[in-house]
Amino acid sequence: MGSIAVVICAYADERRVQLAGAIRSVLSQTRRPDRMIVVIDHNERLLEETRAAFPAAEVIANAAARGLSGARNTGIRAAAGQELVAFLDDDALAEPDWLGRMERHYDDPAVLGVGGKVVPLWEEGRPRWFPEEFQWVVGCSYRGLPEGLHPIRNPIGCNMSFRRMVFDAVGEFREGIGRTGQDAAGCEETELSIRARQTFPDGVILYDPEAIVRHQVAGVRARWGYFRRRCLAEGRSKRAVAASVGARDGLAAEGAYVTRTLPGGFARGLADTVIRRDPSGLLRAAGIVAGLGFTAAGYLSARFSLAGLFPAGGRI
Repeated sequence: MGSIAVVICAYADERRVQLAGAIRSVLSQTRRPDRMIVVIDHNERLLEETRAAFPAAEVIANAAARGLSGARNTGIRAAAGQELVAFLDDDALAEPDWLGRMERHYDDPAVLGVGGKVVPLWEEGRPRWFPEEFQWVVGCSYRGLPEGLHPIRNPIGCNMSFRRMVFDAVGEFREGIGRTGQDAAGCEETELSIRARQTFPDGVILYDPEAIVRHQVAGVRARWGYFRRRCLAEGRSKRAVAASVGARDGLAAEGAYVTRTLPGGFARGLADTVIRRDPSGLLRAAGIVAGLGFTAAGYLSARFSLAGLFPAGGRI
C-alpha cells in the first residue's frame, strides 16, 4: 500500500510497563511500520527514560495542548510524509498481524480509515455486573458492533488508522474533546471520523474484527465509580460532538444502540437470571439501565450549561 507510521501516546509514570509492552508489540509486527512514533504528554522524565529504553522508536514530546488530542496531533505532524497513520494506546498490545490486516483494506481508494477489535484484559477479572454492551467504558469493543468486516461511523481510539489525506483535508483531532490526564472524556475520534465522512461522502471507515489489539483494563476501571464517571463524561462528550458536527451526524449511531442493542442486553440479563439461574444477570440488566441514565444525564447537563456550548475558536 505505502508507508505507515504508528503513533503511541503516553503520559503516566505508572504505565511504564504497559507502554513498554505496547512498543514491543508494534516492533514485533509481521508488517513492520515504516516509522514508530511515541509521543510523551508533558512528562520530561518519562520522555527521557523511554528514549533511552527504545532507540528504535522516535520518542518525542507533545508540542501541542496537554491531553490525548494534542499528543495525537503532535504524532500526526511528526509522521509527515507517511501515507497511513495508525494509533495504539499505551496500555494496549497489538497482535502480530494487526498492522498488516489494517493495511490490506487501503487497496480500496474509498477507504478513509480502518479500526479493529479491542479485547479487554481485565487486571482483576471481569466484574459480574459489567454488561458487555458497555465495554466502550473501558475502551474496548462492545456487544452491538459488527461481527465481521463492515463500515462503521468511527473506530475505537486505541485501535485505528487513517489515510494521511484525511488529516490534510479535514484537520486534526479537535482539542477540548479528548482525554486530559485522569479526565474520563472521549469521542475525539468520533468527531474526526464524522468530519471525514462529511468531507468525503463516498468514503468509508471500516471495522475489521480480525485486526486485534488487547487492552489492559486496570482494576480501578472495573469499579462502579469509574463506570458512572465515564458514562457521565461520554454524555458530555457526545454533546460536544453534536455541537461541532451537528446532532444528526453526531448521534446517528446512538439511535440503533439505544433502541436495539441496549434493550436486547437488558432482556438477555433478565433471561440469564430466570432461565440460567444466574443472579448477576439482573445486575447486568440494572447496569445497562444505569449506564444509559448516566450517559443521558451527562449529555443533558452539557446541553443546558455553558460547558455544553461550542464557542468560537474551535475548542470546547
